[in-house]
Amino acid sequence: MITLQGIISIAIAYIFGCLNGAYYIGKLYYRKDIRELGSTNAGARNAGRVFSRSAFIFTVVIDAIKVIIPLMIATNILEMDATLIACMAIALLFGHLWPVQLGFRGGKGVVVYLAAALVLAPIPLLVCGVTILIGYQIYKNLRLVAMLGFCTIPVGLLLLDRNMELATTFFIMLTIVAIMHRNGD
Repeated sequence: MITLQGIISIAIAYIFGCLNGAYYIGKLYYRKDIRELGSTNAGARNAGRVFSRSAFIFTVVIDAIKVIIPLMIATNILEMDATLIACMAIALLFGHLWPVQLGFRGGKGVVVYLAAALVLAPIPLLVCGVTILIGYQIYKNLRLVAMLGFCTIPVGLLLLDRNMELATTFFIMLTIVAIMHRNGD
């Protein structure tokens, strides 16, 4: 049963997810709306292409921090249960993809997915990174190699931790991220 604290935690996670690094960097430093430029996606990759490499880096940092802070507080300080933390991770992703203040037009969720893994699944994230590094040396298609690498996170959670709940959460998040990337860019 979800308590009032749980509902509030999920809502706060969604609000944190709505803080879109690419949009705010574009507005504050370049006086432009990233959603009207390049691929029109409010994500790090588009920010890097349209604005600069530093815009890409700052977007990644902002988008990672907005995930890390609430998940670290939930896991380490408040010691919330796994179901609530899973719901918060998904709410963070939904906030990033569909931020209310930006007319529900956000990014595609890769940084959110990886930042959530940094907090909740660091060993599978390391396996993901190694898989991508090795895979890219063999097959130079980063998009394909990255998606295969991202799959190692839920699989790793099943094999290493035997944590079905967290593996399911990352499988759901990965499916959503893959759907958001179906049209390229």
